[in-house]
Amino acid sequence: MKKSALLVTSFIVFCFGISFAQQPLPVKVNEGLLQGVSEDGLTVYKGIPFAAPPVGDLRWKAPQPAAKWQGVKQTTKFAPSPMQGGNPPSGKSEDCLYLNVWTPAKSAKEKVPVLVWIYGGGFSFGSTSEPVYNGDKLAKKGVILVSIAYRVGQFGFLAHPELSAENPDHISGNYGLLDQIGGLKWIQKNIAAFGGDPDKVTIFGESAGGISVSMLCASPLAKGLFRGAISESGGSFGPTRPTTFPGENMKTLKQAETEGQSYVQKAGVSSIAELRKLPADKIPTGFGMGGGWPITDGYVIPDDQYKIYEAGKYNDVAVLIGYNSDEGASFSPGRTPEKYVNGVKFRYGKFADDLIKAYPVDSNSVPKTARDLARDAAFGWQTWSWARLQSKTGKSKVYYYYFDQHPDYPKDSPLYGYGSPHGQEVAYVFNHLDASNPQTTKSDIEISDAMSTYWTNFAKYGNPNSVGVPQWPAFSDANPVLMYFEQIPHTGPVPSAESLKVLDTYFKWRRTPEGEAWAK
Repeated sequence: MKKSALLVTSFIVFCFGISFAQQPLPVKVNEGLLQGVSEDGLTVYKGIPFAAPPVGDLRWKAPQPAAKWQGVKQTTKFAPSPMQGGNPPSGKSEDCLYLNVWTPAKSAKEKVPVLVWIYGGGFSFGSTSEPVYNGDKLAKKGVILVSIAYRVGQFGFLAHPELSAENPDHISGNYGLLDQIGGLKWIQKNIAAFGGDPDKVTIFGESAGGISVSMLCASPLAKGLFRGAISESGGSFGPTRPTTFPGENMKTLKQAETEGQSYVQKAGVSSIAELRKLPADKIPTGFGMGGGWPITDGYVIPDDQYKIYEAGKYNDVAVLIGYNSDEGASFSPGRTPEKYVNGVKFRYGKFADDLIKAYPVDSNSVPKTARDLARDAAFGWQTWSWARLQSKTGKSKVYYYYFDQHPDYPKDSPLYGYGSPHGQEVAYVFNHLDASNPQTTKSDIEISDAMSTYWTNFAKYGNPNSVGVPQWPAFSDANPVLMYFEQIPHTGPVPSAESLKVLDTYFKWRRTPEGEAWAK
């Protein structure tokens, strides 16, 4: 053989050797064989079906088991995201019930702890394919990262009398939550094949994902599916009301059914049967249309979650919960002092004056002190109440945090006085900061490394602490200490504690007969 031919043959063998070395063996799950890819020391599987496509007659029904397949299914790219108003990276389709796995395990015997990500998006948007949700960095810290998709908007949460009548439990809505539960059940059955430990599953999510985590902790249908829960800017402890506001987002089944009837009329049809016949891209979706949020249905969510926790009738697992310092920058409705005051009076009625004193506004601007009312109504009070209730009525520990990582803006900056807005912490948790960006500081990198370490420690041990990070004490009313992510991780008190107590009087009143009647 000529020398040149020998070199070409050797090169081909070398290349094929690399290809074969990088191709992991198929993994067997209940439905069949899956083929993933090797990526930088991990094995990654994208687009694994965990339920049947919720199309046709399965539109607005609980998820059904995925079909078995023959041969080896290639799971090397993200599946389409759920139908929604936005344009997620992987496209969108009604056929959307898929999950993704990043595993560091080299064999099925390793029993690696599992972190399960639930995306946010106001229950109207969301996708597992967003680049910031890539699970590689967290998986390299010694966990299996799973991200699960769920139906959003009117596909995920529409309630209607006809839908309730056809359901054996006589309820409707909350299909998106049932998708999450379906994904968790699939993980229990199959995660061991990826080297995971089904007894060490921790759920985590942000915004609507964090609210979902809160709801799963309250749902009897999710009992035993996870041993720990992390909620970033979540919680759902406000009472139901016909006209919702951030922090009081929940409707009763009856209220949601009435709203669903109006939605069907606006869609231009007269029945659910007709609505099911419409193509997915002809179904109206979006905020403000009704039917796009979870509800207190008496089944998936049995009751007002505050009452569930008061009675100790929840899934008592360790929790790590918190929120960002300037959530109000994203959600504050009043951009002028006058609009702020009028908005507070409209929502809070006779409590408005006390709340304006507790969350004061300037004469010419709406500073952070005022924006914090929106922050606390939507997230701060929810998290504070969750932490206090569970530390009183539960046995599992509560770890409470406050994210306040941002530059110290100069007085001539338009951002002077601003803190950390909604969603900023996600890139820190996933350890996906752009280190090459000149705006990324050494402190940012340190905070990101600490948060990703705490989160993965929590998945491993049910406790965020380990050597190399500051000690994070468990929270209680007797020890109201939080972990602050603010330049360096350090402990501190409950933010705006006295103001929260004023807001708490409003929420307590809302649960009285007078408060319930007023809200109607």
